[in-house]
Amino acid sequence: MVTDVYLNGKFTGTVDEAEEFVEKVVTERRKGKITNNLNIHFDKKGQGIYIDVSKGRTRRPLIVVKEGKSLLTEKHIKQLEKGEISWSDLVNQGIIEYLDALEEENAYVAFFEHELTPEHTHLEVSPIDILGLCTSLVPYGNFNQSTRLNAGSKNQKQALGFYAANFNVRMDMDVNLLHTPQVPIVRTIMHEISNYAKHPAGQNIVVAIMSHGGYNMEDAVVLNKSSVERGLARSTYYRPAIAEELRYSGGLIDEICIPDKEVKGYKSEKDYRLLNEDGIIYPEAVVQEGDVLIGKTSPPRFLSSMDEYNLASSTRRESSVGMKHGQKGIIDFVLITENEEGNKLVQVKIRDQRIPEIGDKFTSRHGQKGVVALIVPQGDMPFTSSGIIPDLIFSPHGIPSRMTISHLIELIGGKVGALSGRYINGTTFSAEPEELLRKELLRHGFRENGTEVMYDGITGKKILAKIYVGSIYYLKLKHMVANKLHSRARGPIQLLTRQPTEGRAKEGGLRLGEMEKDTFVAHGAAMLLKERFDSDKTVVPVCEGCGLVAIYDEFKNRSFCPICGENVTISNVEMSYAFKLFLDEMKSLGVYPKLNLKSKY
Repeated sequence: MVTDVYLNGKFTGTVDEAEEFVEKVVTERRKGKITNNLNIHFDKKGQGIYIDVSKGRTRRPLIVVKEGKSLLTEKHIKQLEKGEISWSDLVNQGIIEYLDALEEENAYVAFFEHELTPEHTHLEVSPIDILGLCTSLVPYGNFNQSTRLNAGSKNQKQALGFYAANFNVRMDMDVNLLHTPQVPIVRTIMHEISNYAKHPAGQNIVVAIMSHGGYNMEDAVVLNKSSVERGLARSTYYRPAIAEELRYSGGLIDEICIPDKEVKGYKSEKDYRLLNEDGIIYPEAVVQEGDVLIGKTSPPRFLSSMDEYNLASSTRRESSVGMKHGQKGIIDFVLITENEEGNKLVQVKIRDQRIPEIGDKFTSRHGQKGVVALIVPQGDMPFTSSGIIPDLIFSPHGIPSRMTISHLIELIGGKVGALSGRYINGTTFSAEPEELLRKELLRHGFRENGTEVMYDGITGKKILAKIYVGSIYYLKLKHMVANKLHSRARGPIQLLTRQPTEGRAKEGGLRLGEMEKDTFVAHGAAMLLKERFDSDKTVVPVCEGCGLVAIYDEFKNRSFCPICGENVTISNVEMSYAFKLFLDEMKSLGVYPKLNLKSKY
């Protein structure tokens, strides 16, 4: 039977014996006679052979299997360990080959060597290969639901840790540094491969799975106040402020200095109080919102050709760099250097200590994220019969629906590791079995199921249920309430619509939408909307004759209509400025937006 052959998606010819042809191409590739960048796929249903040598394909290595036996033998492994052969030698010898998504369709891959049958064509180098770097850092990942494994992987990227050893001389945009990062007790092979010990991003803490007065409902967590005071999850937040002396046409230049009082836009002496003579703040200064960090003046924005020769007549304007709305901190260090053009460049680094507070986000490595809802004094925390007080109380309701069993196994593993003084191997698909961990826990004098008798810290009474307690690696995430806290009464408005500006950085308003309006109405507080919806309230004179917006002459204190003249009734109508803008836009399109006024009463 004739089969079509396609090379990189283009028809190139036909072959008679399709299966023999594919087998021959694969054999020649394994011998090294054909480029190993080639992949081939035989579509039995569509009767077509697809060969691909194009760029941009994702390919992965697999061990070749023949007649149910792996071509990679113990001899090869010993040679690899001694350094006699390398990975590329195995690829050149045809023991390992790279498959793309196309050729994988014809492959039957085994996970482990003991699973091999005569039908198998390939064997995984290691089953952990199916996971990426961050996902393979999750211990006991094969006991997790797939979406949670994904979430756990993503959460690790947001964790605070030790991101760079030279952090104190770097000028990175908003970065966080955990003060006492630790290496996890329950780790995977990837922790060693990726050198995780050099950049850890979490802490091993004691966790009890129980309810605490309803404060840890809906994924919230309860923290021990004494743990926080001892430095649990304490971090520093760094952000830079940058100013440079820019050059303008006509030889004009910015100047970094303490601005004179004649300068246009001069703030106040209080704002410039922390600047040295050179106009730059000093290190270790405590700064608040509004304080100037780098004093700077710029030439006037719009110069006429005459003004360039008479600069004394036009005053310079203020363009200092100050602390933004809602910021506070301490000046960490000041850098004075030059930019590419040789102009003066000043960088100031601000640091702010962050102590865990209500609203900060924490997570384990299994996607079990939660927000701190309560920080309890140590005396009110529940304690075990041996006197152990948990650092964090985790809600039991997070487990059944999410099916993160690895979270529970890690609690036991961490407990065993802490008691035995060793690291626990939690590598996905090849971890220490749970049964052995339980037996070891029993040998240490604890219950093998991880539960312990606990006492209520407030009443001192024994808690009737056995509480699951263990040690687990917890991460503090970069989503801290200090960066998100935002409120406003009055403030800046946009020029066009006269509505409040948008966003926390611009000191913006909090928008009340259609759905929020419905909740007020349902609550029986509909009159509140009158106040809520007048952020851009304006009073407009409207002509009752033609229904267009009239004109009010403030100088003469009279109203008239541009179309009907003066002999017509003009009423003041309260409306949103955005609506008035809409009427103007309609008129600019040549549409007549007539307002038919009716008496309110």
